[in-house]
Amino acid sequence: MRIIGFCDKDTAVALRLAGVKDLVVPIEGEEIKQWNKLIEQENLGLILITEELADKLGKRLREYRFTHKLPIIVEIPDKRGRRREHIDIVSQLIKKAVGIEIT
Repeated sequence: MRIIGFCDKDTAVALRLAGVKDLVVPIEGEEIKQWNKLIEQENLGLILITEELADKLGKRLREYRFTHKLPIIVEIPDKRGRRREHIDIVSQLIKKAVGIEIT
C-alpha cells in the first residue's frame, strides 16, 4: 500500500522530509481533475490531503469517503496551521465513537 500526499508545494516539502515519496501538487484550477486521476491509481493505502484542498473538493471528497474503504483519507493543516472553520471528519468520528474531543 502506498502513501500519497495531495497538497501545496510547501506541505509537499514537509511530507517529503517525513518520508512520503509520492506527492501530487495540483495546479490552481486543476484540483478536481488531478484528484480524479489520483484516485484511479491502484494500491493506495493513505492519502494525506491539506484542509484547503479538501474544502475545494467538497462533495466529491465526502462521497468518495462514503463509498470506498481504502484509501484512508486524512486531512492535514498546511503551513498556516489548522483552519478554525474546517470540519475534520476523522476527529468528528473519534469524538462520536469514544466520546472525547481530540485537539
